[in-house]
Amino acid sequence: QAWLNEKFAPELLESKPEIIECVVEQLDHMEANLKRAKRGDLKISVHHMEIERIRFVLSSYLRCRLVKIEKFFPHILEKEKSRAEGEPSILSPEEFAFAKEYMANTEAYLKNVALKHMPPNLQKVSLLKSVPKPNLDSFVFLRVLERQENILVEPETDEHREYAINLEEGSQHLIRYRTVAPLVASGAVQLI
Repeated sequence: QAWLNEKFAPELLESKPEIIECVVEQLDHMEANLKRAKRGDLKISVHHMEIERIRFVLSSYLRCRLVKIEKFFPHILEKEKSRAEGEPSILSPEEFAFAKEYMANTEAYLKNVALKHMPPNLQKVSLLKSVPKPNLDSFVFLRVLERQENILVEPETDEHREYAINLEEGSQHLIRYRTVAPLVASGAVQLI
């Protein structure tokens, strides 16, 4: 579920380090069990396929997160700086270090390759203004896991009036991400 939500959400979602840690531990445990199994057993090949499938999902999840960090790094770091004390971080400590280093390297590259050759009044660039923000108004498909009532939706009409809908458990919808972002974060809906 975390993998699919991360894959289909236009923004970087909250980090799930406990899930990653648990999956890695389970993979290590499964591999240790396979080393002790009898050779030639059909179960070994099935378990190897399962390990490779889990490894694929885990690496795809982490790759999705890294792509989003590289794509939106100034906005992610700004959001991280402005978050409240008790609010959970959207970056793991490793991702935060990567994002900071990526930003420093990008700034250094821009200065060395282009900015130093510009007139003095043009030698500064704001990465927050230069790098695009995640498009929270993009539409996403979702499946409702828990019934939700009175979700405000703004239709694309001339009146631009707001109306509320109920999301029934098990139903599927195509809706603007900004409308359901809190529901994705709480786990009430899953992006598909």
